Amino acid sequence: MDPIVLAYALYLVISIPLTVLVARTLSKHGRTFLTEVFADSPGLANAVNQLLVVGFYLVSLGFVTLFLTSSTFIVSARDVFEMLSVKIGTVALVLGVMHLLNVLVFNGIRRRHLTPKPAPVPLAYPGAPQAPPFPTPFPAP
Repeated sequence: MDPIVLAYALYLVISIPLTVLVARTLSKHGRTFLTEVFADSPGLANAVNQLLVVGFYLVSLGFVTLFLTSSTFIVSARDVFEMLSVKIGTVALVLGVMHLLNVLVFNGIRRRHLTPKPAPVPLAYPGAPQAPPFPTPFPAP
């Protein structure tokens, strides 16, 4: 078997399960996180979680497939391992950054949802004198 084909196969066998593992972790813990945030709407929590996971899969697997090719000349097993270490390391770093971005998105959603809303301005009762909406102009001299 051609060494470059072996390297590509090993790259896919390692990087795709790694992507699935990270996505499942995000899905499991993200669902818990979003269920707390959207306690009044569990359907919305599941929908947001699924959308984030699908986006993660699309970007991650797109990167994995685009990063598959190599112009490295492979002659020995050492060359295969060196190429794989660079490729798998890069994929792991990209997945880590994407994981961090997903956590930041979850945190932003949580923070926006949990910030206290300003109290509504009470409406005056009918017949009460109303203050003008803006200051009265100065009288002309």
